[in-house]
Amino acid sequence: MEPRVHEVLKAYVSAQLERAIDCLAWSGRRRHRGVHQARKSLRRVRATLALAGDALGPDLALVDAAIREVNVSLSALRDAQALVEVLERLARHEDGAKTLALLASVRRAAVARRVTVLRGHLRTDPELRGRSERLVALGQRIDALDWASLTARQVEDGLEYSTQRAAKAGRSAIKGGGDERWHRWRRRVRRLGQQLHALGSASQPIDRHSKKLARLLGNAQDLTLLAMHCGRDSPFAADDRRALARFARKQGKRARNDIHAHVTRHGRRMLATGEAGPGGGRHQDRPGDDPIRS
Repeated sequence: MEPRVHEVLKAYVSAQLERAIDCLAWSGRRRHRGVHQARKSLRRVRATLALAGDALGPDLALVDAAIREVNVSLSALRDAQALVEVLERLARHEDGAKTLALLASVRRAAVARRVTVLRGHLRTDPELRGRSERLVALGQRIDALDWASLTARQVEDGLEYSTQRAAKAGRSAIKGGGDERWHRWRRRVRRLGQQLHALGSASQPIDRHSKKLARLLGNAQDLTLLAMHCGRDSPFAADDRRALARFARKQGKRARNDIHAHVTRHGRRMLATGEAGPGGGRHQDRPGDDPIRS
């Protein structure tokens, strides 16, 4: 007998929360990556809870806000690690000697910044135990949510809502929006993908064109992140900063052109990560800010 949808989602949320706690306990050179992976798992937890909306009871909004607070508290650590990973990823796909030398130089500065940021966090929260203890307590509150009342129809509605929000963000970015609109599109596409993954075989499959769109959006966001680190608070030397900013702008424009071409080639449905959700468009965009489904 196959598990019901609420059992699938509850098990997934519990597993991802446990993974986040485990990753925060990584030590030594693995600690940077552990924080990055922990934040990914916490985003998956929030994405899955968002499928339920308010169906899990009145404590859900408070639980979601508390998870978000922990995640935000790790943002500086994540940003420091993400910058190093972006530079390494770009270097693997470059063959020009001048560009490789630039990426190697700025990577050394990024690694030094990453160490400084981590030391600051460990001084105020040794071994990141405070965050881990908060997540353990939140796990108990998540277990106590009203999972048994969650229906497949409510989950379908949540999935459809995410699909429409991703599509709306895509239309806004494609029309010529700035970095924030592109970032919003990427976040919503990522959340929809996480929700589909959480549902596993119970959901519609993600087609290869939609997976490619998610990758292209991720690549474009990497380059936006790089450009952001070329400002006043940059860890890079002045000459490197100027050269890196030029590189990021040029590659970022190319990345967005690739997204435009991909959407044009595969149709407007590519503005989200799949076809419209089950139910064929029952939802309209909901007014106001929903902290769980944002």
